[in-house]
Amino acid sequence: MDYYELHFKTETTADYQQDLLINALGEIGFDTFEELDGGFKAYIPSGAFDQEKLDAQLVDFHEMLSFSYTVNLVPQKNWNELWESNFEPIAIKDQILVRATFHQSQPDFPYEIVIDPKMAFGTGHHQTTSMMLELLLENNVDGKRVLDMGCGTGILAIMASKLGAKSVTAIDYDPVCYESTIENARLNHVENIAALCGSKEMIPDERFDVILANINRNILLDQIERYAVALKPGGSLYLSGFYEMPDLAIVTDEALKYGLKYVSHHKSGDWVAAVVVS
Repeated sequence: MDYYELHFKTETTADYQQDLLINALGEIGFDTFEELDGGFKAYIPSGAFDQEKLDAQLVDFHEMLSFSYTVNLVPQKNWNELWESNFEPIAIKDQILVRATFHQSQPDFPYEIVIDPKMAFGTGHHQTTSMMLELLLENNVDGKRVLDMGCGTGILAIMASKLGAKSVTAIDYDPVCYESTIENARLNHVENIAALCGSKEMIPDERFDVILANINRNILLDQIERYAVALKPGGSLYLSGFYEMPDLAIVTDEALKYGLKYVSHHKSGDWVAAVVVS
């Protein structure tokens, strides 16, 4: 799959302004971001790129910050080279090492996740992914059935399995993510992950002890009702992919409509990861 790379150069008075721009791009199909000094790069599958939709999404930001961007088509054959030049190992709470296949193993870490990222979102570098990994470390998933929605590379599903989950169902609408999850599960010698390609309609008619959903606010708002049906009584739903203000209250209020009660949240920069329970 070919991708468009948009290189944004920004001048902001506050970091959150660029974060809001990144979040807005995520809402129209951009699925991977690389933050740089003075801006960032945003990636979208070539078939999903819509210039009119992009222009409409950017209208309000012209009054908020000064920015410009260039567009570059990156053929699929160049992705491995691109990611190898940008992907560095990352440590989570001195417990988890996330590394690529071309990095050396570090046995001092209790848990190691090997990711061949390609263009699937979820390498642990973004605050939302790292916070979700922290939530998995802090909460017991041993022997539980786990659902990972918007699984990306499968990183959260793999971590849940390594922490003793009985079974993990991993769902993503992007075929690249679906294939990446299967490949990364194999790289990590994890055999209890069932990967499915699709959206909320692919959630099996069964109940889960834990649901992981690191997507974005609008998709979460659309899918929370289905999560509530799929969650066992007393189960936990971990949500991320949105900001503390104003998104946290919007998301948790929507969850409450379906009997899901807010418990707590982690914060990293302006991003949050929240826990709600049934």
